[in-house]
Amino acid sequence: MEVSSPGRICLFGEHQDYLGLPVIAMAMNLRLQINGRKRNDKKIIIHLPDIGKSVSFFINNSINTKPENIFRSGVKICLEEGLNFSKGFEVEIISKIPIQAGAGSSSALVVTWINFLSQIADNPMLWNREKIGQLAYKSEVLEFNLPGGMMDHYSSAFGNFIYLQSEPKITIEKLNPNLGYFVLGDSCEPKDTIPILRRCRDMRLNIVQKLIKRDPNFDLHSQDQVDTSFLSKNEQNIFKATINNRDILSKALPELNKDDPDSPFIGKCLLEHHEILRDVLDVSTIKIDNMLDAALDAGALGGKITGSGGGGCMFAYAPNNPEIVAEAIEKAGGRSFIINSDIGTSVG
Repeated sequence: MEVSSPGRICLFGEHQDYLGLPVIAMAMNLRLQINGRKRNDKKIIIHLPDIGKSVSFFINNSINTKPENIFRSGVKICLEEGLNFSKGFEVEIISKIPIQAGAGSSSALVVTWINFLSQIADNPMLWNREKIGQLAYKSEVLEFNLPGGMMDHYSSAFGNFIYLQSEPKITIEKLNPNLGYFVLGDSCEPKDTIPILRRCRDMRLNIVQKLIKRDPNFDLHSQDQVDTSFLSKNEQNIFKATINNRDILSKALPELNKDDPDSPFIGKCLLEHHEILRDVLDVSTIKIDNMLDAALDAGALGGKITGSGGGGCMFAYAPNNPEIVAEAIEKAGGRSFIINSDIGTSVG
């Protein structure tokens, strides 16, 4: 059995979804794949040749305890959903997505794992993409009490372009813009995702709580004329940046609903988003900024860091000259991948 899922880039709403604000993401044609077969015992064996490791465990009652990793977590979640596994299985996982680089590799892994488990169960389930995304988010984030949002999981499950709103309820709108090519650039700088996410999330949740305490009717989704004089100067800047990022998405969304969007305008919006992530949230790096500058000098229309930041990947929007932009990113010290949108998680 073969199951695969795509990585993703976040166009708009980076570092916003865990605040309940909307995001726009693109699933890309760099995918993770699981190939597996059933065994005659109850052992699960997972080969990870990309990192030179293997993982194994037995399906037993210990699955109901706190999981040690996302593989056990995925099995636990699927058992809770009523799936049964009378036999174990052996799988190999290979990926073309840069690992731990802000390109959605871990979420593509858990989305693919959940989809694989749903198909190899004794009674396979035809879960829809929203269900797979929901269970993947639960398996990776909620089971381990991590600070991330759900954008990565739903993007990998649904594929192509999505506009995701998580409040007041989860709604997913498929977008179909003809944007053409992007170039993903991996800085090859290691990143420490969880501390960065916690810092960016917690400092802004603290600001939101202060605003709500002062005005119980405060709504982060709609308000911008807010008295912030009681906040520190740094808190005022962070709040303003959060609102600006929200508004950048709002002005880009109508263009992304068009069959033929204004490419230079989209590029400009991406750069505005990156500047806030770089200058206020402080999640970019000198190397990533140099890679983006090189891409722009080579003719890219825009771009930004993607993922939590502190290293990892950026991308450039290059619908007309992706090869030239990819070469420029390589000369600036990054690994480049010419990408476009791709389908979501799939079997076979």
